[in-house]
Amino acid sequence: MLISKMAAEGGGKEMNEIKTQFTTREGVYKLLTHSEYSRPNRVPFNSQGSNPVKVSFVNVNDQSGNGDRICFNVGRELYFYIYKGVRKAADLSKPIDKRIYKGTQPTCHDFNHLTATAESVSLLVGFSAGQVQLIDPIKKETSKLFNEERLIDKSRVTCVKWVPGSESLFLVSHASGNMYLYNVEHTCGTTAPHYQLLKQGENYSVHTCKSKSTRNPLLKWTVGEGALNEFAFSPDGKFLACVSQDGFLRVFNFDAVELHGTMKSYFGGLLCVCWSPDGKYIVAGGEDDLVTVWSFLDCRVIARGHGHKSWVSVVAFDHYTTSVEESDPMEFSGSDEDFQDQVIHFGRDRANSTQSRLSKRNSTDSRPVSVTYRFGSVGQDTQLCLWDLTEDILFPHLPLSRTRTHTNVMNATSPPAGATIITNTSSNTTNGNNSGSNTPGVNSLSSTLPRSNSLPHSAGTATANSTNKAGSGGSAVSGGIMDSAIATGVSKFATLSLHDRKERHHEKDHKRNHSMGHISSKSSDKLNLLTKTKTDPAKTLGTLLCPRMEDVPLLEPLICKKIAHERLTVLIFLEDCLVTACQEGFICTWARPGKVGLLSSQNQASSPSGTVV
Repeated sequence: MLISKMAAEGGGKEMNEIKTQFTTREGVYKLLTHSEYSRPNRVPFNSQGSNPVKVSFVNVNDQSGNGDRICFNVGRELYFYIYKGVRKAADLSKPIDKRIYKGTQPTCHDFNHLTATAESVSLLVGFSAGQVQLIDPIKKETSKLFNEERLIDKSRVTCVKWVPGSESLFLVSHASGNMYLYNVEHTCGTTAPHYQLLKQGENYSVHTCKSKSTRNPLLKWTVGEGALNEFAFSPDGKFLACVSQDGFLRVFNFDAVELHGTMKSYFGGLLCVCWSPDGKYIVAGGEDDLVTVWSFLDCRVIARGHGHKSWVSVVAFDHYTTSVEESDPMEFSGSDEDFQDQVIHFGRDRANSTQSRLSKRNSTDSRPVSVTYRFGSVGQDTQLCLWDLTEDILFPHLPLSRTRTHTNVMNATSPPAGATIITNTSSNTTNGNNSGSNTPGVNSLSSTLPRSNSLPHSAGTATANSTNKAGSGGSAVSGGIMDSAIATGVSKFATLSLHDRKERHHEKDHKRNHSMGHISSKSSDKLNLLTKTKTDPAKTLGTLLCPRMEDVPLLEPLICKKIAHERLTVLIFLEDCLVTACQEGFICTWARPGKVGLLSSQNQASSPSGTVV
């Protein structure tokens, strides 16, 4: 990649200056030029008219300790490599698998982490012409092609993911606005599918496939208007967040096929979405250049972040940089080295016991807990932004002494991939009258809003707007008794998916399902927040769906750095590093603080391609 040399932080102001390191409170993140992945010739890809570069990771539990594998698409090409990360320099001359497609381009892909072994992996690949391919890049096999004749959907595949906990179910979204549930064991049939309605609500409908024998797709979802740009499953796999070109975030109970809540962008389409590790918050980004934080429990926007100068293409939570701080201080004695050892040990214990501590917190434990969520975003402005979602935003009515922010420096090395953040669970849904309540209502806030790293606010006070208070209108989906045929269909589908997903993984699911225990009354309470009107921006602005800018806290990024020459399309947080990719086809590894030495010490003289800047 063409990288201009620079002094560290605060270098020159040239527009084309590319940052190769940045500093947060936990330390310095450094670009590892040895660890750059791309096409073997390292030539920048001419990305005009091509689909975004995407990256997928899987760990195959290789006995050698180097089990990480990376897949990425560039134009018509798909590559599969051993990913060496911060450990060793990338060897681009030896891809495990390489495929070049004609007449169509890969648009997205996803590994099945349940079935992955050193001898075999299941990789789904979506294409620009609408097909989905199941391949094994280790065995170099192509096992199945779905929607081969494009009888199910002719539009571009926008997102494909395995259903969490399942070895055979996967979900595919398209630019048509439709989403389909497939089973790899079933065929797609030789004729166009016929559908029958299963469930219908405000701007969405779900159909089952009507046929004598079971065939794909099992379900067809029609969501919103325009393309369905991305979807993401909640950490426990029970809920599904979808973002569409009509600017709406829609969150569904996946097994019950019911709408849980919605949110509207400030303007334009929403392009990306992600969940916090504990499933309590959703972040979405898109064409309004903002990142929007939405509370799953309260079904409302709790903050927006402004730092990008163009569309936001990816948002992601950093599961490894989390902070949970209890009020009782730790006592240390001994040397500085002993202090460091105790901090590291404490960080690991703390990360590994988050779920049990959350259970305690939910019941009788009342000790104050301070929390910081870290998430990141990249955009078409070629910039990377990192954000901290702190307690003064999450719990604005707590005493000031509780709003301290502390990021655990050692956490980058400790939590497992499914690490969960502990937070206060005392959240109130904004029902009925907001005035005089202790609950922060979106449309009737005081003039001084809590904010984290906040940008200047307008001097005027927030205007009270009661056009869309909860309870003022009927819900978008009837909470009454469903037709018996529909009820039977729902239970049949729920049984199918739950049996397939949870029989072998019941214990794992049980451990991570704790954060969803509060959600029982969703149809009547949460769906009252929806408007009955069409998606007219003028009618949603200033409501719970889309509060005005001055009505919610405005986050400022911790860092906002230009890190590429072309628009950014990937942001993934790993234990030792974070990974970004741009449309030129370069996949970059950024070592976390303290991790850069791993590569430099092992590869001092192994690679001729320059040094880490």
